[in-house]
Amino acid sequence: MQHNITDKTLNDLEFSTVLGSVEEYCISDLGREHVKKIRPINRSLELKAELYQVNEYLSSFENENRIPSHYFEEISTEISLLGIQDSFLEGTAFIKIASISENINNLLLFYKKFKEYYPTLFEQSEHIEFNKFLSTKIKNVISPFGEVVDNASPSLEHIRKEINKIRGKLGGSFNKALAHYASLGYLDDIRESVVDNQRVLAVQAMYRRKVNGAIMGNSRTGSIVYIAPEATLQLSRELQNIKYEEQEEVVKILKNLTNDIRPYAHLLVSYQDYLSHLDSIGARAKYAQTINACLPKIVNDKKIYLKDAYHPILWLENKQKGITTIPQTLELNKTQQIIVISGPNAGGKSITLKTIGLLQIMIQSGILIPVHERSEVSIFDKILTDIGDNQSIENQLSTYSYRLKNMRNFLKRCNDNTLFLIDEFGTGSDPELGGALAEIFLEEFYEKGAYGIITTHYSNLKVLASELENVTNANMQFDQSTLEPLFTLHTGQAGSSFTFEVAQKNGIPFRLINRAKKKVEREKIRLDKTIAKLQNERNELQKKADGLVKEQETAKAGSKKLLVQQQKIQDKIESFQDLYDNNQKMLSFGRKTNEILNKFFQTKNKKELRENFTKWSLIEQTKFEQLKKNKLTIELNKKNDLKEKPLSKRERTKINKELKQRQQLKEAELKKIEKEVLPEVKKIRIKKETVQREKALFIKDYQFKINDTVRLVDGNAKGTIEKLEKNTATINYGLFTAKTDISQIELVKKAKK
Repeated sequence: MQHNITDKTLNDLEFSTVLGSVEEYCISDLGREHVKKIRPINRSLELKAELYQVNEYLSSFENENRIPSHYFEEISTEISLLGIQDSFLEGTAFIKIASISENINNLLLFYKKFKEYYPTLFEQSEHIEFNKFLSTKIKNVISPFGEVVDNASPSLEHIRKEINKIRGKLGGSFNKALAHYASLGYLDDIRESVVDNQRVLAVQAMYRRKVNGAIMGNSRTGSIVYIAPEATLQLSRELQNIKYEEQEEVVKILKNLTNDIRPYAHLLVSYQDYLSHLDSIGARAKYAQTINACLPKIVNDKKIYLKDAYHPILWLENKQKGITTIPQTLELNKTQQIIVISGPNAGGKSITLKTIGLLQIMIQSGILIPVHERSEVSIFDKILTDIGDNQSIENQLSTYSYRLKNMRNFLKRCNDNTLFLIDEFGTGSDPELGGALAEIFLEEFYEKGAYGIITTHYSNLKVLASELENVTNANMQFDQSTLEPLFTLHTGQAGSSFTFEVAQKNGIPFRLINRAKKKVEREKIRLDKTIAKLQNERNELQKKADGLVKEQETAKAGSKKLLVQQQKIQDKIESFQDLYDNNQKMLSFGRKTNEILNKFFQTKNKKELRENFTKWSLIEQTKFEQLKKNKLTIELNKKNDLKEKPLSKRERTKINKELKQRQQLKEAELKKIEKEVLPEVKKIRIKKETVQREKALFIKDYQFKINDTVRLVDGNAKGTIEKLEKNTATINYGLFTAKTDISQIELVKKAKK
C-alpha cells in the first residue's frame, strides 16, 4: 500500500489506536500482521475496492447468506520446506494445506453463487485459482489425524497387516505367560505393567529367578521386578523390525506426496495471502459494526461533508463509562474552504479537529467511519497536522520553534489537494506578533487552494476569517448560565473564549477576575462580550427553530393520520353501499322467483315455468352486461379526461364538493336502511336463539337409546349406539367400534321404533 501521509500525521491523530482495536477482531496471526501494516492508500481504484469489500462483508452480518468461515493455520514454514529439494512434510502439515485449499474452494464457490450480493469480493477472488487436486490428493494419503492411511501404498498395507498379526501373537503369548505365573503365585497384585511401550509381568522380587525372561526394571521399593516373558521377546524383536520397515515406507510415501504438492507452492502462497487479507477485511467489518460505522459517498469533487460524526476512540471510551458522546456535523467545500474554530478551552475544539482528521485517515485507509450514511468525502493526496505541544528536546527546539519548522513544511507541501489541521494556530509566541504571522500563513494556505480546519483564540484570525470569501468562522457552544461547554459546533459565527467565565467555573476568586478585567483593553472586553451575546442569541434562536420544526413534524403526522382515518371511513361507506345494493338485488331476485313459482303451483305448467325463467335470466344478463359496459366507459372517460388536460383548482373544488354531497346522501340512505332493516334482523336473531335454546335443552335432557345415530361433539363421523353401560356408550362406525363417555356425544337421529 503506497501512501503520501507521514507517520507524524498518523501519530497526531492516534491512528495506531484504531488499528489496535481492529486487530482484536482478527482470527489469525497473519491477519493481525496485515492490520498493523494498514496505511492510507493513494490509488483511488484500490482504495474503493478495499472499502467496498469491507462494506459488503459488513452487510453479510444482516442477511442470511453470511460469508463462510475462513479460519486457517499459518503454513509459511511448510511453504519454505517445499522450496528445499529432497525435503518432505509431516502429516499435520499436509492437513493444514488441505484445510486452506478447501477453505479457498468453499469461498470461491460461495462468491460465485452470491456475486450479486458481494460483487467486489467476487471480483477480488476471481484471480484465485480453484483447485481440488491438493485436498483430494492429501485426503487419499493422510487421515484427518495427520497419519498416513493403510492403503496409501500396497507395501504399507501389507506391512501393517503383518504388524497386526504379530501384535495378536504377542498379546496371546503374554496372556499365556501371565496366566501361568499367576497360577504359581509369583506375581504381585497388579499382575502386569508397561515399560518402554512393552507389556511386562509384575513379579514379586523373591520369585524373579523362577520366571524366565528379561528383567526390564523394578519398583521404587524393590519389592516388584518387571520381567518381559521369554516367549514374547522373539515376537517383540520381530515387531520392532517390521515397525522400522513401516517407518521407512511412511517416509517414502510422504516424500512422494511432498513432490506431488511442491509444484503448487506458489498457489499456496497466493491462498495464504488471500486469506490473510480477507481476515483483515473481516476484522474491519466487525470493528465497523461495533462503532456503528458505514461507507459514506465517495465524490470526485473536493468536498468533506460529515453528518453526525463521532470520534471512534472517544465513542468507545465513553460507551464503557456510560457517557453520551455528542456527534458533530461539518462541511468543507469550494465555498467553505477553511474553517476557523474558536470558543472556550475544554469546549471540544481539539476533539472536533481530531475527529475530522482521524475519520479522513480511516476512510483513506479502507476503514469505515461512524457517520450518517448521507455523509460525503473525497480523497486528499496529503493530510498535514500540527496538533499538541511538540517541543523537541533532542533538537533543543522550543514549542514555537518546532511549530515554525512545521509551518515551513506545510508551506512547501501544501497544494489544492491538501487537507491541513492545525490546533491552537499561532500560539507559542507574543500574541500580537504570533497572531500577525499566523494571519500570513492562513492567507498562504488560502491562496494555494488547500482545505483545512484550525482552532484559535486569536481575534485577528477570527476577523480575517470573516473577511476572506471562502473562509468561515465556527464556534463551540457554551452555556453561560451553567458555565458548561455544550460540545456542539456551530458554523458561521466566531466564538468567545469565555476566559473569565471558565476561570470563575474553576474557582478563581471574583476579586482576581475583576482585577484581570481592568487590565484588559476596554475594546477587547466589548468585542468579547458582543461575541458572547451574539452566541447566546444564536442559541436561543436555534432552540426556537428546533421547537418549530418539532411542532411542524407533529402537525404533519396528525394530518396524515386524519387522512388515513378519512380514507378508512370512505372505504367502509362504499362497502356498506355495495352490501346494500347486493341485498336489494337479492330481494328483487327472490320476489321474482317467488312470483314465477306461485304461478307454476297454480297452473302446474312446466313448459311455461322454463320459459319464464329463461326469459327472466336473459333480461338480467343483458342488464348486467350493459352495466359493466357503462362502468368501463366511465373509467375510460375519466382516464382520457386526466390525460387530455389537468383540472383547474376551481374544477377540482367543484368535483370535491359533488363527491362530498354524494357521500352525505349515501350516509343518509344507509341510516334509513339501518332503521328499516335492524328491527327485522333483531326479530330473526331472537327467533333463531329461541330455537337453538330449545334444541340445546332437548339434547341436554335426552336419554340416549340403542340404535340412535350419534356423533362426537368435536367430530363429523356418524355411528349408531350398540351398547349402553352407565355413562359409557359403544358406537358402531361400520368398520370399527369405539367406546366413549355419553357427555362427549350428541344426537343426530333418533332410532326407529
